[in-house]
Amino acid sequence: MTNADSEAFGVYVHWPFCLSKCPYCDFNSHVRHAAIDQERFARAFAQEIATTAGRIGPRTVTSIFLGGGTPSLMQPQTVGAILDAIGKHWHVAGDVEVSLEANPTSVEATRFAGYRTAGVNRVSLGVQAMDDASLKMLGRLHTAEEAMQAVAIARGAFDRYSFDLIYARPDQTPAMWTEELTRAIGEAAEHLSLYQLTIEEGTPFFGLHAAGKLKTPDEGLARTLYDVTQEICARHGLPAYEISNHARPGAECRHNLVYWRGQEYAGIGPGAHGRLDIDGIRHATATDKRPEAWVMRVESTGHGVMTDDLLNREERADEFLLMGLRLAEGIDPRRYAAISGRALDPRRIALLREEGAIAVDTDGRLRVTQEGFPVLDAVVADLAA
Repeated sequence: MTNADSEAFGVYVHWPFCLSKCPYCDFNSHVRHAAIDQERFARAFAQEIATTAGRIGPRTVTSIFLGGGTPSLMQPQTVGAILDAIGKHWHVAGDVEVSLEANPTSVEATRFAGYRTAGVNRVSLGVQAMDDASLKMLGRLHTAEEAMQAVAIARGAFDRYSFDLIYARPDQTPAMWTEELTRAIGEAAEHLSLYQLTIEEGTPFFGLHAAGKLKTPDEGLARTLYDVTQEICARHGLPAYEISNHARPGAECRHNLVYWRGQEYAGIGPGAHGRLDIDGIRHATATDKRPEAWVMRVESTGHGVMTDDLLNREERADEFLLMGLRLAEGIDPRRYAAISGRALDPRRIALLREEGAIAVDTDGRLRVTQEGFPVLDAVVADLAA
């Protein structure tokens, strides 16, 4: 993995609908009890893709990510129509990575073959926990057995698959997490996304936590669980390539690397964010979050973009630092200097090295150490100052 591939261009497509809202989730997801007009949404996605392509011109798409919400609620023909639109307006690389997020329910797993035919070649399953009590606590609609059956179906349908787990859950001990994670690694061929449970404002968990009805591990225990995660995954050949993502070498999610390496991507669909380079200037775009309002906006204007900010050199450099230092590979300080117009302060680098928070490789790459990752925000703030 290197940063040399600056030609990467990703397309993120947001499907905003879910069957139910998980109590920990602060993503742009919506529950609708009436049937969704998928054909209308597919036309709107195609229109927004066409408008974006007209605006930025030719690109070679190296990765496509269908996220949400719950993209596995889409019919395979809806996915096919979206992928066809991308192929119509941009050149698509022969080895393009096409990921789709899926719930591991038996109903959604029946669509996997259809997604494969439509062009999806990688699936990411929201397993979240491997026991029924934890799944119920997290508000998930599937059982542990159903999740493992969906993983088996994914294994048969796709060359590449990944799944997510949430740890640092209430009452979870390092021993319990060790057992669960070891089992998960046995089921995950090449990639795992492992997130600490965070209490986000505006979610049901936020209210329960504030009222003392939901107890999460204290800082010390959370740190131990993080260390256990790193140690077990590394021992089984899935080292962290980013704070929460573990993969066998070469099996990293290429689309997510586009974000973390500060490369260019289009954001399509309700509440999608993008980073587009137009005439040498980086644009930060975001679309209308409300699904029905987004559709109407696209139908009347060709796109659903609500904000389109031009990033100055400093903002772009700060973003490059914030995203790039999440990666185990770190950043090239020369690229930072080229973006920002100034070099990182060598005294701050020396101090952070002395504290063991960062390391500088022989080729000059700067990366956060295992000890530095739990305090990453502080490290980034220090370097950016």
